[in-house]
Amino acid sequence: MIGSVVPRPIAWVSTRSKDGVLNLAPFSFFTVASRNPPTLLISIGPGVGDREGTVKDTLVNIRETGEYVINMVSSSLVESMQQSSADVSSGENEFELVGVTPNPGKRVNVPSVLEAPIAFELTLDRIIEVGTDHLVLGTVEQAQVDHEAYAGDYKIAIENWRPVASLAGDYALIKPAFSINIK
Repeated sequence: MIGSVVPRPIAWVSTRSKDGVLNLAPFSFFTVASRNPPTLLISIGPGVGDREGTVKDTLVNIRETGEYVINMVSSSLVESMQQSSADVSSGENEFELVGVTPNPGKRVNVPSVLEAPIAFELTLDRIIEVGTDHLVLGTVEQAQVDHEAYAGDYKIAIENWRPVASLAGDYALIKPAFSINIK
């Protein structure tokens, strides 16, 4: 199933713990849930590997603070995004770990990734358990769009920021008419 529903955009989610530690993690189960109110959805599964049976820091932070940011991943951010998927201590600042710049939120107390071409500041609407996963619905409070990613007239210039998506484990650059695997 996961390999068939492709490409899936990457939600690079930034959160802040109740103790102020910044977390950054990619999720490829991500989509628009509603136009009005503007609502985005991410699906967060359980911890895997050494953290099997645990809840991911992203979900813990969203539950505790009710705020988060979804950063869109451009081709220039693939390496940093991939590094942020590593299993690290919940006390480690992942912005520092992967070398990206925190950009203070305008409407939430969570930074976006300054280098991301588009970022959505969200407040938690609700969390719905489905099987082993948690559907996290967030209301968009603020959108930040880099001037180069904006085509005018409420349109996005995809060719200028080259979004990245998941293709069953590999990542792909999304181009206007096709995508390519990146290994």
